[in-house]
Amino acid sequence: MLKEIHLNSVKIQYDMQYKNVKNINLRIKSDGSINVSANKYVPQKVIENFLISRADFILKALNRCENKEKQPCVQYFSESEIRSVILSLCRKVYPYFESRGVRYPEIKFRKMVSQWGNCRSSKGVLTFNTNLVYAPLECVEYVVLHEFTHFLQPNHSKLFYEELQKICPNWQECRSKLKKIHIR
Repeated sequence: MLKEIHLNSVKIQYDMQYKNVKNINLRIKSDGSINVSANKYVPQKVIENFLISRADFILKALNRCENKEKQPCVQYFSESEIRSVILSLCRKVYPYFESRGVRYPEIKFRKMVSQWGNCRSSKGVLTFNTNLVYAPLECVEYVVLHEFTHFLQPNHSKLFYEELQKICPNWQECRSKLKKIHIR
């Protein structure tokens, strides 16, 4: 449900969704759209006060969305090709992780909005975003290595990045390139 609020005298529209959640959740997408979710028992005034308390953050984020230099979407691979490329990269990097006690995971593919990949280490599943068709090969390889590294370190701790650095020394450069790709 579309709602409006004035933040520092700027009229903002946001999509309000009522869900079975404990907190009020705020999400600002790269296209500048704002999504808010809350439990259906949270009064509208509480939600508005929440948004007002985060007005500076919201307005800065919207400003970044407007001013962000968009990299043109160059498609490096076809949809079917990206699956083959990722599977090939998984087989290529697996021996390193196998030597560290990692079992070969189930590999899945789907379009994702806010992640390039996902690791469910407890289930032995890696999921890759099919929008990686818009990423250069070195960035796709970084995503594969990043997700495999989660089998060794489940979070983004200092130890995780130390592990990643050993096998992907250019990870920061690749991550920066990926952040400039905006898929809608």
